[in-house]
Amino acid sequence: MPDPKIAFIGGSGLYDIDGMENRQELTVETPFGDPSDAVVVGEINGVEAAFLPRHGRGHRFSPSEIPVKANIYALKSLGVERVVSVSAVGSLKEHIKPLDLVVPDQIIDRTRRRSDTFFGDGIVAHVGFADPFCNELRRIAFESASLEDVDCHDGGTYLVIEGPQFSTRAESAVYRSWGANVIGMTALPEAKLAREAELCYTTLAFVTDYDVWHDTEEEVTVEMVIQNLTHNVATAQGIIRRMLAEIPDNRTCGCESALKNAVITSRELITKDAQNRLGILVNKYLNA
Repeated sequence: MPDPKIAFIGGSGLYDIDGMENRQELTVETPFGDPSDAVVVGEINGVEAAFLPRHGRGHRFSPSEIPVKANIYALKSLGVERVVSVSAVGSLKEHIKPLDLVVPDQIIDRTRRRSDTFFGDGIVAHVGFADPFCNELRRIAFESASLEDVDCHDGGTYLVIEGPQFSTRAESAVYRSWGANVIGMTALPEAKLAREAELCYTTLAFVTDYDVWHDTEEEVTVEMVIQNLTHNVATAQGIIRRMLAEIPDNRTCGCESALKNAVITSRELITKDAQNRLGILVNKYLNA
């Protein structure tokens, strides 16, 4: 049985990983429906890893339609401990240019219609989310990216909008006034659900455009996004390979115990249905 400890979630333009050997496509059933696609498991430079295209192969899911709960649950059920996501973003800063890479350390949620927790329906938990990206995994991502041919920015705030439409000029101006660095549509609820699943999570945010605030640049279009992200696919593949060589066997961050003391529902009131649904997340605490 495959036992990948790290998974990569590919965004727009990244629907597969080159050079993955001994590949298997796994259809994973979850209490939250089907994931975006089959989970591909194999070896990259001798390291077992999993890959899941966020939008499905052929880009079938819009940002608001992505079955994020099923995606994260499926990876957790396969034994994954760390998740690296790749996403396309717009820049909200002059010095962050198209084709640059940002490894963000903060996030602002401007989504409206997405379910962003595994909990409820019989079991309540409140996890800490002050630092939404795993500091340990984020450091490895930045150091690996710094060795590639890309201008990489260490840290920054990723503002997540609902989409699928791009921003208005007024919205873009407001987001810039908040100090956000990049804008995208997919880091949430991924980051929140990964934290609830006690998975380390970080994002490689590839800049494709200047959103719509920049007076001297073209307005953002789908063609621009895809063209620039396609340019960065090879860079993303290189970073992935470097990260796999640097990730230690054991985790020293707090992600693996994010749910400790977070479940506040009285144990005797947690329904069997809730425990069966979320057993892979909570049983180690409920049965302790």
